Amino acid sequence: MEPRSDSGGKVRKTAEERRREILADAVAEFAARGLRGASVEEMAGRVGVSQPYVYRLFGTKKDLFLAATRHVRDRVSEAFREAAEANPESPLEAMGRSYGAPLFGREEMMLLLQGFAASEDPEVREAIGSGFAELWRSVEEATGAGDEEVWAFMATGMMLTINSAIDLIPRLGKEEWLERYLRDEI
Repeated sequence: MEPRSDSGGKVRKTAEERRREILADAVAEFAARGLRGASVEEMAGRVGVSQPYVYRLFGTKKDLFLAATRHVRDRVSEAFREAAEANPESPLEAMGRSYGAPLFGREEMMLLLQGFAASEDPEVREAIGSGFAELWRSVEEATGAGDEEVWAFMATGMMLTINSAIDLIPRLGKEEWLERYLRDEI
């Protein structure tokens, strides 16, 4: 689709382009402030659209929050899938290495934590829980790993997510431990 110009000569963005911009800003906003503290009005202003337009594209603030968490989860799932396909001899290790910088920044990991924190809301709890279960199943399917291996893998992923928030591993002096764990030496 060719971008359209308005009467002032400005190129107008498509709804899908705006949707992507809003979603990117929503990841940052919800990561920093959570579901309750985030401001749709501020997101709209930063992206250059009206608040009603955001609601027209996404529905409610909660719907936008869930779309942002789903976007990050889908990125994690895709990174895991690509890593496993590229390294079929050690897919869990490859997946583990794909989870973190440079593919995933602190904001995205903080948003995942905000999703867990907002799970007192039944709708959020259902969406976040279902998404986590889907991710778990995709790890099982891609690796053929058993329950204990997937449990350890997911637990390590949660530790890495928490680490992104509080910088725990360097505080513990555990960088070497993490590297050895990811190489499956522990």
